[in-house]
Amino acid sequence: MRKSLSIILTVLALAVSAEVSAKKAKEIIETPASDARIEFTGRTLVEGNDVTYDWSGVYFRVKFSGPYLAMKCSDTKNSWFNLWIDKEMCPEADRKFLVAAKDTVIVLAEGLGKGEHEVILQKRTEGEQGRFTVHSFLSEGEILQAAGRRERHIEFIGDSYTCGYGTESGDKDDPFLAETENCNLTYAAITSRYFGADFNLVSHSGQGIARNYDDYGQGYNMPDRYSQTFDESKETLWNAKEASYTPDVVVIYLCTNDFSTARQPHEEIFAGRYIELLNKVKANYGEEIPILCMASNVTPFSFDYIRNACMMSGLKNVYCLGLTKGVHNYEDDLGASWHPNYQGHIKVASCMIPYISTLTGWDMEEKAYK
Repeated sequence: MRKSLSIILTVLALAVSAEVSAKKAKEIIETPASDARIEFTGRTLVEGNDVTYDWSGVYFRVKFSGPYLAMKCSDTKNSWFNLWIDKEMCPEADRKFLVAAKDTVIVLAEGLGKGEHEVILQKRTEGEQGRFTVHSFLSEGEILQAAGRRERHIEFIGDSYTCGYGTESGDKDDPFLAETENCNLTYAAITSRYFGADFNLVSHSGQGIARNYDDYGQGYNMPDRYSQTFDESKETLWNAKEASYTPDVVVIYLCTNDFSTARQPHEEIFAGRYIELLNKVKANYGEEIPILCMASNVTPFSFDYIRNACMMSGLKNVYCLGLTKGVHNYEDDLGASWHPNYQGHIKVASCMIPYISTLTGWDMEEKAYK
């Protein structure tokens, strides 16, 4: 009798377990990545249900109800990401992780309390580390409408400094590792957080205006890449008119690689290519959008090159800012391969923020740069 009862109870337990599992499976809702309720910021390509991108810093916001959210995704190589749950982007992410496979499922949040939640996921590495595709989201509750874009937006065009090359390394003699590249700790992200602005990056390590680092990729520089939807592909061109955002100000921080390895481009060639980039920005966003052109501290001549190019362009609302050797030190403020670490980037941002305030009319507040 006891044996029979035991068998009956076991069968009932298995049946209940199967029913609970089936019920839970039914509760999972799959939503295409291209759903209009999900908000992507940065250059992306939508194809059917998929959203694909490779530029540094592209991020999305997903608002949902329930305790669980995952995504189906793919990556062509090895891209690293920052994740925040129920908070705005800040210097320290809740989690960082690698995506290095096709058609994989990544759990973004689980075990959350009842009610509405938001996840923000940011690509922290640049295009040469991989092209990323989000296929769909899996949730136990409904996907809700994202809160919407912020009132302010900044676009940054740059090189490895803007990508966050080596920001998390502990020493200037460290080699580059994709794991320590973090665009969220750059002057661009710091400046955007200070003003409470959305931002997008168009940046690639080693790129110059007329000459790339050590002359690699001759004839193909940032004025060319700027036209692209993908950092690593010339095939698909970016259409700013169809974008879901328009920046209030654009920052160009390029020239370090033009003067790399003790060489420099002819000033006339540099000016021609710089003006080409300025014209592309104006064509995208209009003549009234201000552009701040930053010269790095690589050489005192870099500011002269950029200032002269801006004057020669004849364009309105184009301004210049030159950094000197004293902007940060060359010990504690450096990460991998002599690139600024987070502390160095804070110092660069502190020089830029007053200019952005003046050009946009955004107030400067008494708060820390972070």
